[in-house]
Amino acid sequence: MSKTTAAITAVGAYVPDYILSNKVLETLVDTNDEWITSRTGIKERRILKEEGQGTSFMAINAAKDLIKKRNLDPKEIDLVIVATATPDMLVASTAVYTATQIGATNAFAYDLQAACSSFLYGLSTATSYIESGRYKKILLIGADKMSSIIDYTDRATCIIFGDGAGAVLLEPNEEGLGFQDEYLRSDGTGREFLKIEAGGSILPASQKTLEDKKHFVHQDGRTVFKFAVSNMADACEQIMKRNNLSHDDVSWLVPHQANMRIIDATANRMNLEDNKVLKNIHRYGNTTSATLPLLLSDFETQLKKGDNLVFAAFGGGFTWGSIYLKWAYNS
Repeated sequence: MSKTTAAITAVGAYVPDYILSNKVLETLVDTNDEWITSRTGIKERRILKEEGQGTSFMAINAAKDLIKKRNLDPKEIDLVIVATATPDMLVASTAVYTATQIGATNAFAYDLQAACSSFLYGLSTATSYIESGRYKKILLIGADKMSSIIDYTDRATCIIFGDGAGAVLLEPNEEGLGFQDEYLRSDGTGREFLKIEAGGSILPASQKTLEDKKHFVHQDGRTVFKFAVSNMADACEQIMKRNNLSHDDVSWLVPHQANMRIIDATANRMNLEDNKVLKNIHRYGNTTSATLPLLLSDFETQLKKGDNLVFAAFGGGFTWGSIYLKWAYNS
């Protein structure tokens, strides 16, 4: 009897229409296109401008894209997980609202937060549910409206982040495809270097926290970069060693899109050719929980059944890791 694995069987995506280019950012903060591009690899990012629309708006649209492409009945979905660092509200779950709006009336739902590693952790969680045999169809969505927590007078952060959402469907597989292995880690000493200080239980919202701009993302860029470079690369190296994968065995690196130099450092550690590294950072910037599924959507037609994919991410907290997955279908 073959082992049941969890495989990605469909993908969907949504990005807002409004494009915030480096040229526009030059009018907002002291920066320029050459400086941003050379240090991050980002040329533009998408911003959700519609008033009253939050992360759920993008999550719903990414899910609808997947449902339409797959011709899926939403009532067949058992569970909806929304991986996000920017929920619509602090209490009412974004995933619950998303599930209801897409017609997944037989599903339970919840949010999962691990900063930029949220989708990666969600992939691990969804896989466990599938492999347990309890559920057959799980919709995992990575979505973030980063523009809602960015100070557009702070050039250290406003040049990096964008908005977007991507979705994947996970189902049981009996062919040995899908999820193979994971290496996930975290380190709580990192929360001083990448955080939103106010709005939580330690420092509730007040007039002073608003005046001091403590509800925006703050990051110590140098420290975060150093940790991200070493840990993302280490995680991928561990996955390759544990599964006896050479660089020739890896079909694609699917890396978190935070900084082109971090992506390149990870690929170099894996000894991977550039044409095996999925990149769309120049188009979207860092969409946090959405980067990995957006890559899968953008490059879906190039992924072939049996391809070995190595996912990698690093996020605030700190959180990081790598997942090894065999692609399960031809688009």
